[in-house]
Amino acid sequence: MRKFKTDERLQKIISTATARQFSLQVVMENIHDPHNVSAIFRTCDAVGVPKISLLYTFESFPRISKTSSSSANKWIDVEKYNDTKNCYDHLRAQGFKVYASILNKNAVNIYDIDLTQKVALVFGNEKRGVSAEAEKLADETFYIPMRGMIQSLNVSVAAAVTLYEAQRQRVIKNMYGQSELEKKELDALIDRWCEK
Repeated sequence: MRKFKTDERLQKIISTATARQFSLQVVMENIHDPHNVSAIFRTCDAVGVPKISLLYTFESFPRISKTSSSSANKWIDVEKYNDTKNCYDHLRAQGFKVYASILNKNAVNIYDIDLTQKVALVFGNEKRGVSAEAEKLADETFYIPMRGMIQSLNVSVAAAVTLYEAQRQRVIKNMYGQSELEKKELDALIDRWCEK
């Protein structure tokens, strides 16, 4: 399929696939509003997150709008879970440390976390935040510092702020300069994208 792409399109696919950060993952837990879900997909694509875990224990799995996500979901792999422990166990088996976004007494300031390590970032429901189980089973919790009267951001904004901090840290370490995949895996990803 590569030969059917223009040089410009093929180079865009190659450079984007190469920059994907396989050591950075997002977990969306019971996020209800499809516009928020789509906006998070869009941000994930923008900063190079290759995979999202949809953890839905009581909300229905979301429909992802192609309009608000700008078809970002086309370039991001999705795993679905209906059990928090299974989701976290699967992430940890791959070497991820799980951080849940919640304001509690033990939460760490997002700007004090090393987001260049292998991390999975959990964002919860718009009204309820992350569930008690998702908070309890996480390795650590984090918060975004705020100076106003309101204590929380919209979930898609919180995800964007956090992911752009991860990107900032990773750019400093030149983590976008070479693929985290072996050549064979990267070639397979490029070939798959060329078929889209």
